[in-house]
Amino acid sequence: MLTKCSKIWLSGLIFLSFISVQAQYTNLINSNRPGVSQGAFAVGVNVVQLETGISVVKEERVPQTAYTLEGLGVEFLARYGLLWEQLEIQVEGTYQNDTKTYQTALGFSSNRANFKSLSAGVKYLIFDPYKNPNYDAINLRSYKANHGFKWKHLIPAVSVLAGINYDTKNNPFTYNPYSSNQVEGISPQARLITQNNFKGGWVLVTNILMDRIGTGQSDMHFLVTLTHAINTTWVVFAEAQGIKSDLYADNLFRFGGAYLWNRNFQIDTSVTLNAKDTPKVFTWGVGVSYRLDFHRDKISKNDAQQ
Repeated sequence: MLTKCSKIWLSGLIFLSFISVQAQYTNLINSNRPGVSQGAFAVGVNVVQLETGISVVKEERVPQTAYTLEGLGVEFLARYGLLWEQLEIQVEGTYQNDTKTYQTALGFSSNRANFKSLSAGVKYLIFDPYKNPNYDAINLRSYKANHGFKWKHLIPAVSVLAGINYDTKNNPFTYNPYSSNQVEGISPQARLITQNNFKGGWVLVTNILMDRIGTGQSDMHFLVTLTHAINTTWVVFAEAQGIKSDLYADNLFRFGGAYLWNRNFQIDTSVTLNAKDTPKVFTWGVGVSYRLDFHRDKISKNDAQQ
C-alpha cells in the first residue's frame, strides 16, 4: 500500500515509501529536490538531511534592453526533524555568480555574485488525512471499493511554514531601482503547503509562498508539482511556478527526475524553461540529497510490557 512519501522525492520527488501511517518518518530519504516546491511532511525526529545542487543559468533578453546572462548557481536546503514528527526546522539558500553582457557596440559586461535567497524557517504539519489507520482499509467484499476512486483521496495533507529571509545591503539580485523601500536585512516569509498521495505512485503538491513580505521586492509564488514513481528507484516530475512582484513576473516550468541510490542517498537532474523573452530563461542542474538517520521509534508502555 502506498502511504506517506513526502512529495515522493521530489520530493523530490521522490520515491515510494512503504511506512507506517502513524508517523512522519520514512524508511527512504524524503527529498524536495529537484523541484522548488516543498512537500507537506517532515523528515522525522532526529533526522538530519542536506539537499544541494549546482545549476547552469542562462538568460537572454531580446527587446528593449538586450542582454545575455550566463552563470552558475548553488542551491542548498538543510533540514532537521525536532521534538515531534510533524515539526521540521530548515535553512535554505541559493548563491549565484553570473556575468551579464549588454548587446551594445561596446559590449559592456557586469558581474554579480551574492545570495539570491537565504532563509531559515519552521515547518509544521497541521492536518494529515493519512494518519487514520483505516484511510485505505481493505474491503473484503468489494473489489471496486478497493480499486475505485474515492472522494476522500482529494483531501490533502496540509502544512504551514513560517520563516525569515536575510538580504545583504545593495544585493544585485534584489535591488529595485523603482522603489525607495529596498530589500535589506531581515524580512518575513510564509508558505502554505498541500500534498495528495494518489494510488499508482502519483503525488501532487501545491505551494503558495509569500516572500520578503513588506519590502521593495515582496514576491508571491504559486507552485504545482506532479511526481510519478516509475518503480522503486526512479521518479519523474513536472512543475509549474508562477512569480509575481513589483520588480519581476514570470511563469517557469521544470521537468526532471531522481534516482534512489540507496535508502539515504538520492541523485537528481532537471531543466527550467519559461515562455517569454523578457528575459528568456534556461537552467540545467544536477543535485544530491543525503540524510543522517538517527531516528528511533518511540516504544509505548504497552509494547514494552509485551
